[in-house]
Amino acid sequence: MKFGNFLFPQSSGPSDDYRAVTEALNESILSEQLGYDEVWLGEHHLDGACAYVDPIAFAGTVVGHTTKIGIGFSAVQMALHHPTRLAEQISLLDNLSKGRITLGIGRGTAFNFYEYRAYGIPFKQAQDRLLESEEILTSSWTNKTTYRHKGKHFNLEMPQLRPAVYTKPHPPLIRALATEETLLEMARLGRPFMMVVQSDEETIRLFHKYQEMMRISGHEENLIKKNLAKTRIWRNIVVAESDEEAAERALPAFEEYTQHIRDVRENLNTPEELESVRGNLDNPRFTSRHNIIYGSPSTVSKRISQLSNAGVGGLILHFRVGTLSQKHNEESLRLFSSEVIPTFRNTS
Repeated sequence: MKFGNFLFPQSSGPSDDYRAVTEALNESILSEQLGYDEVWLGEHHLDGACAYVDPIAFAGTVVGHTTKIGIGFSAVQMALHHPTRLAEQISLLDNLSKGRITLGIGRGTAFNFYEYRAYGIPFKQAQDRLLESEEILTSSWTNKTTYRHKGKHFNLEMPQLRPAVYTKPHPPLIRALATEETLLEMARLGRPFMMVVQSDEETIRLFHKYQEMMRISGHEENLIKKNLAKTRIWRNIVVAESDEEAAERALPAFEEYTQHIRDVRENLNTPEELESVRGNLDNPRFTSRHNIIYGSPSTVSKRISQLSNAGVGGLILHFRVGTLSQKHNEESLRLFSSEVIPTFRNTS
């Protein structure tokens, strides 16, 4: 199992942005020093939920400050990016990092309509833009002659992309998903996936469904094994010396984190937009019971073991939850590195 630190720093307001951004950069450097396999970068706009906002630009800085840790995107909101521009940017990062980039892409947030309005992109176009962009990305990276694409949203003609990708045939491209329907589609296509936060029970059920559908679709066991190793799931996490101490740190920080998200959605979405997704926002997966792992190294290891046994290939772990202090965040990162990761390394 691979372990990645999800750098998703919250900023309480404009005056807090510099602190949040620079501390996230320092956390990427510390993650490499502590032996994490990957750092993952997210994307949200205008609300302070992800202070650095632009994961592509931020990744360039992380590349320049690290030498070996993998750098993934969890995930680029594809509806807000032009696929040709993104293909060039990822190719450049792939070269600068000597192949350390994994591009995770998704349709984009299902709840923050204000992001689409700021970019002038209708929300109803997001899914079609994602599917069309996937085709353009892979084709532009691998095509050696002029590539032409005529679709619903993009009409393109381009010669061979420069710079050419460092990773052959191209950097790993993985779809972020939140629904069983999309997970089964990835299984039928023989592709790995990244999954948003779900309950452990639901995650395990979906991983079994994924393997079952891959077999029904005629994929060989070797490919199933390879795909499972590439899968990633997101969890919020706080580790401390005892379960009690972890709870004292994690639960208030998580509540503030979720309250911040609720507040900006109430303030920046229109009442009609918010009402259209109200039922989904009440999903139990957003509660602390399912959304955050917290406890001593022993408690955390037991919970992760269930996910490892289900076939999960790697965890995208958000350590800096909400208002958790930098001090407690670093303690959590160090404890997980020294006492949790070795448990899984020694049994792999």
